[in-house]
Amino acid sequence: MRIAVLRMVRVASLTALMLGLCSLPGYASDSFKMGVVDPQIVLEKSKAGKRALDGLKEYVNVRQKLLAKDEEDLRNYEKQIKDQLPKMSEAEKKEKSTQFQTKVQDFQKRAQDFNQELQKKQKELVDEYMKKIMTATQATAEKGGFALVVDKGSEQTVKIVIYNKDTLDLTKQVIEEFDKTNK
Repeated sequence: MRIAVLRMVRVASLTALMLGLCSLPGYASDSFKMGVVDPQIVLEKSKAGKRALDGLKEYVNVRQKLLAKDEEDLRNYEKQIKDQLPKMSEAEKKEKSTQFQTKVQDFQKRAQDFNQELQKKQKELVDEYMKKIMTATQATAEKGGFALVVDKGSEQTVKIVIYNKDTLDLTKQVIEEFDKTNK
């Protein structure tokens, strides 16, 4: 929610800046060029972005397999306890129950740690690639004579641009520039 508000403030500021620039002498509206770019598409479709996302997916798959193995071990342990339950004294039942609860808590902690680790890796990847995407966007804008390039947004974030002509969408050019500079 906070990110959405910050993005709306940023868009409002950019819009005000754009309108202000358009009214300045020498910045007539017919010479002012504005474009849009979808950073998510750049990340997903560029070669380096695909490699980074594939690496993240592989990391997730390895962790999920480990968690699945841990979960299977936990279920087997639970079945083993249930099978032995009729033969156990009350003290043994209590001890096994405590041991099982400890194993469940350990499993939950590992799963929680994995989720936190994954969120951290995702944030690091996004931060790193947003810097690279911004650099590629700037190079593309300067080559094309664009005074302003706005983040198009997406359904997952905040849809900043509601409509744009295809001629204003620089995403494909930014992907090409991104691929040139990020091998």
